[in-house]
Amino acid sequence: MSKALAGVRILDFTHVQSGPTCTQLLAWFGADVIKVERAGIGDITREQLRDIPDADSLYFTMLNHNKRSVTIDTKNPEGKKVLESLVKSCDVLVENFAPGALDRMGFTWERIQELNPKMIVASVKGFGPGPYEDCKVYENVAQCAGGAASTTGFDDGPPVVSGAQIGDSGTGLHLALGIVTALYQRNATGRGQKVLAAMQDGVLNLCRVKLRDQQRLERTGVMKEYPQYPNGEFGEAVPRAGNASGGGQPGWILKCKGWETDPNAYIYFITQAPVWGEICKVIGKPEWIDHPNFSTAAARLPHLKDIFAEIEQWTMTKTKFEAMEILNQHDIPCGPILSMKEIAEDTSLRKTGTIVEVDHPVRGKYLTVGNPIKLSDSPTDVTRSPLLGEHTDEVMTELGYTADQIATLRSLGAI
Repeated sequence: MSKALAGVRILDFTHVQSGPTCTQLLAWFGADVIKVERAGIGDITREQLRDIPDADSLYFTMLNHNKRSVTIDTKNPEGKKVLESLVKSCDVLVENFAPGALDRMGFTWERIQELNPKMIVASVKGFGPGPYEDCKVYENVAQCAGGAASTTGFDDGPPVVSGAQIGDSGTGLHLALGIVTALYQRNATGRGQKVLAAMQDGVLNLCRVKLRDQQRLERTGVMKEYPQYPNGEFGEAVPRAGNASGGGQPGWILKCKGWETDPNAYIYFITQAPVWGEICKVIGKPEWIDHPNFSTAAARLPHLKDIFAEIEQWTMTKTKFEAMEILNQHDIPCGPILSMKEIAEDTSLRKTGTIVEVDHPVRGKYLTVGNPIKLSDSPTDVTRSPLLGEHTDEVMTELGYTADQIATLRSLGAI
């Protein structure tokens, strides 16, 4: 069975997380991803956060599966010629260099178009055009500048960044969609184009409901779904909402049995209106079904703290999994707080390929996250990340270089 992106060749000039997330996803879908690295050094994440001496770190391996690695010195004139050959033979160039770095290498958009008019050049940048476009951005900076941090956490505390990598990996996912879309359009136009995914833009896209709430706040001065209602005060900007969803279905994280010693013995509980009667029966409060303070969603809003406090008295008598089993029998939306240890040991996630065990020649077996997107006609096989420069000779041969020419280029330090 052929892969969805079979025949597409990606020239991967990315490093760290945002770009590699994008190119790994394309590789999982069958694209031939050629990762260009500096000889002897490679992607900086190969050595970051190492847990095994002299082995590629998990940071690197988990972002570079299914790729091939070549080493090229782009400052070497002969190395530059090799890179030009790659540009001519590839469909997409993906980079997340600092602004202007590709131009300084001599590969401006105009030069790339001369070499390959069909080339799609895809870039991750911290900011789009504007006052901050030349600024360097990392994950937490993107979360702050994209509006996520100001709306995360509790009202009586500072802004909080999320453990989810919405700036790096989130933007990489956005860029992958942009690349596939540009490839599709190229079928009609025959031309390449530039694709830009700015990290600030990607984070904001994931925070769109908060921009929705900003406009609601400006119009009404209050947001009844937020925990600040009815006793707290609302300022000019969307506040931090704790564990509230901020949407039409109020939810909160509640303690479960064992919470005193287990930091993850909690469950997320949603008081969905259609099952309110079932909730009341399960927690032993049938009188709430018709009580004027609780009988409608609107009536419940001023009393949410009291409602969740009462529900928590019930959840504290059950483990999170026992509560989950009971609540699901009544179609009450809920979800256990799963630790990374619990996720790593989840057999169902391994069965679906969401968690995958990979064997590496240096570090041995390790767990990684598999393709989160499942295609029925293009199943993903996760293969290990490449060793530094492992495929240099292989790719050079595909470009038409002879063994003698490859040896000469290596002696010149070009590859």
